[in-house]
Amino acid sequence: MKTLVIVTHPSIETSTINKRLVEELKKFPEKYTVHDLYKAYPDGNIDIESEQRLVESHSKLVLQFPIFWFNCPPLLKKWLDDVLTYGWGYGSSNGNQMRNRKVALAVSTGIRRKEYSSDGKYRYALKQLLTPFETTFLYCNADYRSFFAVYGKEGDEASSVEDNRPTTGALEERAHEYLRFIDSM
Repeated sequence: MKTLVIVTHPSIETSTINKRLVEELKKFPEKYTVHDLYKAYPDGNIDIESEQRLVESHSKLVLQFPIFWFNCPPLLKKWLDDVLTYGWGYGSSNGNQMRNRKVALAVSTGIRRKEYSSDGKYRYALKQLLTPFETTFLYCNADYRSFFAVYGKEGDEASSVEDNRPTTGALEERAHEYLRFIDSM
């Protein structure tokens, strides 16, 4: 079965990193379903049953998003709250749709890797900041497979790999690594 990649970026058209990752995914429609939440629900009203059926029809789930205020964009938080309901995603004998489902995150940070460390500007590793997502999926008995990250500010073409900000060439390589990450889940 295919992998469902739920992309949640409020302005994907102006994105550099997330847009490039989506372009790479779309080269392989037989392997990946790209579902853009902001395009599907511009008014923010999520069709819960449709989303649940979409998840059910895929063997793996990846949530792809830019880090906003050290969290996810608001529509993804709403999706998690609305879709992972008691009786479907967890909590009862029938609520097992997330059980053992392979789930991962793909994030872009807008911040250099070194700033996500105990001695960095923000004092916490990215893994620590993403713990609520891991805990959510553990609560649903899903098979959480960690995260894939692209560090650095979007649109910063002058940056370098040494700076942990993707140049065009580095971003191309990260796009290929992203597919390998998903395939190895």
